[in-house]
Amino acid sequence: MELEYPDDLRYLDSHEYIRLDGEIATIGLSAYAIDELGDIVFLELPEEGDSIEVGETFGSIESVKAVEDLYAPISGTVIDRNQMIIDAPEAIAEDPYEEGWFLKVRVDNLDDEMLAETMTAEEYRLQVAGEDS
Repeated sequence: MELEYPDDLRYLDSHEYIRLDGEIATIGLSAYAIDELGDIVFLELPEEGDSIEVGETFGSIESVKAVEDLYAPISGTVIDRNQMIIDAPEAIAEDPYEEGWFLKVRVDNLDDEMLAETMTAEEYRLQVAGEDS
């Protein structure tokens, strides 16, 4: 099965993605990372109102294989967290980009520098292709 990486997202080398809609950022984990992790059994995310800082951990994801930290692609305040996947983390794999998002964050200071550490979908495809070889 070929994994998808939507072109409207930006990606971190730690496999988180970000979708910007004005000052609201939706954060999740790429299909590649979820595929590598295998069966997801637990997800720890910050509460609404919590702040996250770019480059810092904001939670963790646990599978039958490993526990991995999640890294913030931006700084901001959590305005929503996806309770559906907290309650049923195995559902993340079904649709990581639409139904399987983790957080919605109000971005503190939106500028081009904030996304400087992120990759386009094409750059990310090349990175994960290299990891598989």
